Amino acid sequence: MSPTDLMSVLSDPTRLEALRLLWDGQEHCVCELMGKLGASQSRMSRHMSALKTAGLVGDRRDAQWVRYRRKPRLDPLIVAVVDAVLALPVAAVEDEEEAA
Repeated sequence: MSPTDLMSVLSDPTRLEALRLLWDGQEHCVCELMGKLGASQSRMSRHMSALKTAGLVGDRRDAQWVRYRRKPRLDPLIVAVVDAVLALPVAAVEDEEEAA
């Protein structure tokens, strides 16, 4: 994944917050992500697809739900970048959105 692709996928607030939840390494149901992020099913699916295409998360179907988790063997450099972005205060992310 190119640095530009990584930054692009991390630039969306919904994807970033979903990744923040998934970064604990545990499995999370899409219904849980929808509830915590206040996103519709179609919107959440679109964002999760982008994270999956970027190789940051994997999924598993469980009946009618899909469960997502952080990919276990990510490149350490990618992990370092994501860790750094997730370490930023949420207010700093919101301030950047307002400036744009």
